[in-house]
Amino acid sequence: MHIVPEARIAELVTAEAAFTAVESVFAAMASGAAYNFPVVREALGHEDALYGFKGGFDRSGGALGLKAGGYWPHNLERRGLINHQSTVFLFDPDTGRPTAMVGGNLLTALRTAAASSVSIRHLARPDARVLGIIGAGHQSHFQLRAAAAQRPFDKVIAWNYHPEMLPRLGETATALGLPFEAVSLERLGAEADVIITITSAFSPSLMDAHVRPGTHLACMGTDTRGKQEVEATLLARATVFTDEIAQSTSLGEAQHAIAQGLITQDAITPIGAVINGTHAGRTSEGQITLFDGTGVGLQDLAVAQAAVAAAIAQGIAIEVSV
Repeated sequence: MHIVPEARIAELVTAEAAFTAVESVFAAMASGAAYNFPVVREALGHEDALYGFKGGFDRSGGALGLKAGGYWPHNLERRGLINHQSTVFLFDPDTGRPTAMVGGNLLTALRTAAASSVSIRHLARPDARVLGIIGAGHQSHFQLRAAAAQRPFDKVIAWNYHPEMLPRLGETATALGLPFEAVSLERLGAEADVIITITSAFSPSLMDAHVRPGTHLACMGTDTRGKQEVEATLLARATVFTDEIAQSTSLGEAQHAIAQGLITQDAITPIGAVINGTHAGRTSEGQITLFDGTGVGLQDLAVAQAAVAAAIAQGIAIEVSV
């Protein structure tokens, strides 16, 4: 079995490699060659932590395994650690033997950003020039960098519940050569061609009235029952895509629109169908497209496979007998 420590991931997996891995696994899911296992997520009753497992099997890519981990909300303030902690385990689908253990923290950030950037490549208008971001936490910086690779944006505008965090996001934009401005939600919706939401909110910040025709939205923060970043009526006005329909309707942004009877499950399309060419995706300039990115286990397995392959090729994977 190979071990790839968290500290080596940054030198092994680029944003481009993560994009390729995630795009490929979304396509495999849509074609029926890959599927996710039911998610297990539990409140520990200790340190206010949430802990769980996401896994799946990609027959075409040969990935079998799971990601174990969760969210410890006091890590940063008490221990100087990031709040999300995870590890990916891979297994040989032919024998069931473990093949790899991979640090999953940076991989999670990379695969989440890759998912939104896949949606931008396949669904945003080609002439999109203004990127809007709602949220300024750890993940927002990965989102910004990944999005900037998909369209020639002229500027970045952003809003956050805690505005004092926005200058750091501005530094990331500046490093990419993009002007940055903190704006109101109303202005963000009025100006942005692409909007990424990446918060952990349980009530919507972006309202239906904020969003103009032709916008593409990547809603990346809602991955738990009760969470919500955008007004439910926005999904009724948009053409909705997702990573996995079962998660979108149960714990993603679509859960609220479904519960209110605004849309049905049949109105949601796996983004892999667009990648495979079996769905047209965006069909008009004025169409609002929305990607409900809930985060699936197969994304983690795909990027972990890429990390292991790179670590072996570079001779830095740690091999142990099991």
